[in-house]
Amino acid sequence: MAHRRTYSARHLNMGHSTDSPLSPPLTPTLAVLNSFQHSVNLAARKPRQFWQRTTFLALFALIVVSGYILLTAPPSLAPISLSDADHALTAAATQRFNKLSAQASKLAALRHKSWGSSSVRPQVTLTREQELAAVSAFLASLPQNVIPSSVDPAKPIDPQLVLDFDTRSPHAVEEVDALVNETWARFPVVLYSKTHSPISRELKQMLEDMNLLPSPTIIEVDARSDESVLTPLLYRLTSVSDLPILLIGGHTIGSIPEIRYLHSKGELARMISRAGGIVDGAKKKKGRKH
Repeated sequence: MAHRRTYSARHLNMGHSTDSPLSPPLTPTLAVLNSFQHSVNLAARKPRQFWQRTTFLALFALIVVSGYILLTAPPSLAPISLSDADHALTAAATQRFNKLSAQASKLAALRHKSWGSSSVRPQVTLTREQELAAVSAFLASLPQNVIPSSVDPAKPIDPQLVLDFDTRSPHAVEEVDALVNETWARFPVVLYSKTHSPISRELKQMLEDMNLLPSPTIIEVDARSDESVLTPLLYRLTSVSDLPILLIGGHTIGSIPEIRYLHSKGELARMISRAGGIVDGAKKKKGRKH
């Protein structure tokens, strides 16, 4: 006789496994484990396209991360050889030198624009009066100063030969004017003399009797080594055709008859005073010493 099952036996409890109707009811822990195993089984049964898609996404993510690192910090990843390092240093030094050269060129251009360049500026041009003052100051300053034999006395003298400052300076004109004033202030009376000339001896005695302060500057032209150049140079600068030549305040006094006349009238002494010389000044100074 067949055994009849009840309703509860035919319809299993929901907590029992459908695979084994005779297995005991599952506890919560066993249920979780059973669910995980079920997921693993499902994943194992995934098609090959799923794994290919997953691998592609992983590789794509790796490429993106690697590209970001290479773009943001390439020097830390790329090896640098010694030759590359030397080339980089040389290029950097060259670039720095070019920048400095460009800046130096700009500064030089600005300096040339504002002050002028001494290498391209022409020398200052002297008038006859300025040339006479420069030559007189040059000769009176030091006895060993001479005019070179290469100088052509018929032409304007090279300013560099008789001036002690930069004749191409942008301030050369002002310095020449200052030199002229200083020369005739220091040497208000200058006599270009001839050693064995009676007229020269007469003028020397005339000046000596005035007891001038400062003392007259007397240059014996015929006793100098540069006589052959200096004599015609003085003739050109003073428009006088013979020695002696008397200068008062840089101006040429006329012939000896004119000088005698001026001296007899007292005008020669007044001219010397106006030029800055002191008549009888040396005599008064000697009197104070006693």
